[in-house]
Amino acid sequence: MPRITLGNDEPFSLDQTLGCGQVFRWNHSPDGSWTGVASGKVIRCRQKGRTLSFTGVDEPFIRHYFSFDLDLLAILESVDRDPFIHAAIGQCRGLRLIRQPPWECLCSYICATNTNIPAIRRRVATLAQQFGDAIQEGENTFFSFPDPSRISCTGTASALAECGLGYREPYVFKTACDTTAHETWAENIAALPYEEARRELMKFSGIGPKAADCVLLFSFQTFEAFPVDVWIRRIMREHYLPELPPDTALTTREYDAIRTFARKHFGPYCGIAQEYIYAAREGSKT
Repeated sequence: MPRITLGNDEPFSLDQTLGCGQVFRWNHSPDGSWTGVASGKVIRCRQKGRTLSFTGVDEPFIRHYFSFDLDLLAILESVDRDPFIHAAIGQCRGLRLIRQPPWECLCSYICATNTNIPAIRRRVATLAQQFGDAIQEGENTFFSFPDPSRISCTGTASALAECGLGYREPYVFKTACDTTAHETWAENIAALPYEEARRELMKFSGIGPKAADCVLLFSFQTFEAFPVDVWIRRIMREHYLPELPPDTALTTREYDAIRTFARKHFGPYCGIAQEYIYAAREGSKT
């Protein structure tokens, strides 16, 4: 089983990284291993101390996928600016952002609107089963995430209706059509500054401010993106922005105020600070 031995300057937690809710196609086994499908490959990973073992892909893939090229120690030092984020870093140390394929990330976060993580996982898994390619591994069958052309082609309406997407169904279909028609959409987004890229992503059906920021952060590694949901709003009000009204619907004005503050307070890697704050949220419940 291939393995990578990480140095003391390469903090990494497989459990924190795959269990924090940024990606939806990995499953944790009782033996401590993780199994997932990424880029059409079935991958199994296990971490013991500083050693990461894996199958299904080569070492360059693993290093790229888990962002081992980033100096996480330096990044965490740069965002460690107050006691609250300091505690979150200590609690979730080694959490890294995964480099997700753009289309899969875009589609997943359309499925993620106004719902919880188990429901997102079910929707994404069903899309893969309906439209992806089967990957047989012994007695187990896995499915690749489908290209958008598989969803946008003629005759998919009934199959898409079986995916349980609810009101998100036409959004997924329309965005699949648009990305199929504009094959270089991801390259075009990647070439844009943050604010422009965000506006372009929000032109896709079903992509609002939070989904756009998630896609930029988790796929394009635009680290100044700071996704805001009900949890982040609550935490930011409690620890940073007490002037926000208590538990009301998040407005565009509030969203912009939160992300503007985050960029000034945490710096250009505020998106990584966001993920640590989000992952540590269980300890923030009041």
